[in-house]
Amino acid sequence: MEKNIWVILAAYNEEKHIGKVISKTKKFCPNIIVVDDGSRDNTHKIARKKGVIVLRHVVNLGKGAAVKTGCDFAVKKGADILVLMDADGQHEPKEMPTFLNLLKRKDIIFGYRKFTKHMPFVFRFGNNVINTATKILYGIKLKDTQCGYRVMTAKAYKKVKWRASDYAMESEMIANAGKHHLRYGESEVKTIYRERYKGTTILDGIKIVFNMLLWRFKK
Repeated sequence: MEKNIWVILAAYNEEKHIGKVISKTKKFCPNIIVVDDGSRDNTHKIARKKGVIVLRHVVNLGKGAAVKTGCDFAVKKGADILVLMDADGQHEPKEMPTFLNLLKRKDIIFGYRKFTKHMPFVFRFGNNVINTATKILYGIKLKDTQCGYRVMTAKAYKKVKWRASDYAMESEMIANAGKHHLRYGESEVKTIYRERYKGTTILDGIKIVFNMLLWRFKK
């Protein structure tokens, strides 16, 4: 039986990129949800013109909240598989088939980026610290804990569902995956850095590691 696949794009002020991202994604999956997280530009208007489902937050709640809104909606629509991608063009939709093939034998597949000179130093350093903490606390060894490109089954989503409303969601997902002993895999992805300091900051990284300690011992 063919799987019901849905792509979730959490967007905040992405009018420059959202149209192209949707067009490229449609080549691989027709079911697309754009969650406009309180954008002040025309992100939602452009997305609607592209004929996809658009959900809107009145105010900016954060990536974690936006992705959860999209995932919950997809599950209610009967989704079997959820694909999480960034809405700013950092991720290549053409890599989706590789993720889906790997998912046949796993519950969740994490994307990972090559740690090259093109990745800002603060990202490389922060990722290494969080990767190490993840391995020690949860027994999950990943090359890149902060990559937002991920694919999972709907059943896995119900187990990894997070409370964090910000970028800490990515680490909380991993923490929950470890607690539930989910089968996981990794797939290398190409990432284009459009904005040098967009995403997890040093302060975010410190908060993430602190929260990981709390998540580890919280029932």
